[in-house]
Amino acid sequence: MMGFGSIVGTGVFVSIGVAAGVAGPAVVLAIGIAALVAMCNAFSSAQLAANHPVSGGTYEYGYAYLHPALGFTAGWMFLCAKSASAATAALGFSGYLLHTLGGGGRIGLTPVALAASVALTLVVLGGIRRSNRINIVIVFITLLSLAAFVLAGLPVVARTGASRLTPFFQPGETGAPGGIRGLLHATALMFVAYTGSGRIATLGEEVRDPRRTIPRAIVFTLAGPAALYMAVGLVAIAAVGGGFLSEATASQAAPLEVAARRFNVAGLSGLVGIGAMTAMLGVLLNLILGLSRVVLAMGRRGDLPGVTARIRADGSTPSVAVIVVGGMIAGLASIGSVKTTWAFSAFTVLIYYAITNLAALRLGKKERLYPPIFAWGGLAGCLFLACWVQWRIWLTGVGLILLGLAWRAFRRMLP
Repeated sequence: MMGFGSIVGTGVFVSIGVAAGVAGPAVVLAIGIAALVAMCNAFSSAQLAANHPVSGGTYEYGYAYLHPALGFTAGWMFLCAKSASAATAALGFSGYLLHTLGGGGRIGLTPVALAASVALTLVVLGGIRRSNRINIVIVFITLLSLAAFVLAGLPVVARTGASRLTPFFQPGETGAPGGIRGLLHATALMFVAYTGSGRIATLGEEVRDPRRTIPRAIVFTLAGPAALYMAVGLVAIAAVGGGFLSEATASQAAPLEVAARRFNVAGLSGLVGIGAMTAMLGVLLNLILGLSRVVLAMGRRGDLPGVTARIRADGSTPSVAVIVVGGMIAGLASIGSVKTTWAFSAFTVLIYYAITNLAALRLGKKERLYPPIFAWGGLAGCLFLACWVQWRIWLTGVGLILLGLAWRAFRRMLP
């Protein structure tokens, strides 16, 4: 449920609109390709987590199976990527809330996002069991709203036919690639949506029977959302068009709620708005959980200040790490642009999972749960898709990697 709550959220309610702006109807194909790459990564994460069930995910796997520098890079990229994803979720929640209440526009977008970040940080400080109960309610409401959106949109799709789906490879927005390049760019953007399955691995220390439980949870976490994303994407594009979704994302960060208003079904836009808001809160909740455990692991090794490794007296929650993560997310949410935060998270998370697959290739025959072809496929897919992210994002990501490694070297020099 933690992984499912992490996937069915920002990706379906916000990033489909972002990706539609660069690929048009081909975003539906991008969703499918991204799911295949994500499945390879899921197999790698599953077998690594089953053999090395500790908090920290690929940060710990990089140290254990590769090289300390790669382990640190994975942890650093995870913090950068998922903090940006969490900021996108906070902004998405804000956009849907304001639009549902009749506000719309960008006024108030950042303050509400900041308030949501603070509120969910306080929830996570209450412990993982309480967090999971809230997550289950969130997932149920989200699935109900998405099912209603698809069912209500089918008659509209039947009336419009395939007019908005042709040409399939349309030119992108101004400054966007379109065509095959647009498809690959959109695939990189949509890939981020599926990486919630990795949240299960970062919670490895808190799972019973990890060798059996973690692989099942990761694989099942990907199966349902992939089909759901494709259904929602197809209905949304066919009903209102990719350009409309992209514009609604840029101006109001609430593309599906705006699209639902076009279906002329009483109460539908309100239901979609509520489902989107709960989904964003679910993503934000799960990201704070996962990020705080990586900060905890990095604090233990000395890659971050030691105070971040402190755990509450009852041994249940890394309180300082949770507060640090909440502050990072709030800072990124202040940017106020879902397109910027989502594109940045795309590049950094692709590097993170490239290291995951590289670590999985180092597993021995007795440790493997799946053939190495999946790890090779995930590695190639991540590196290839990273090449199609905008060059400005690329330079920013590489700069952050170098900055992180410089910080690590400085920490090692201290007594």
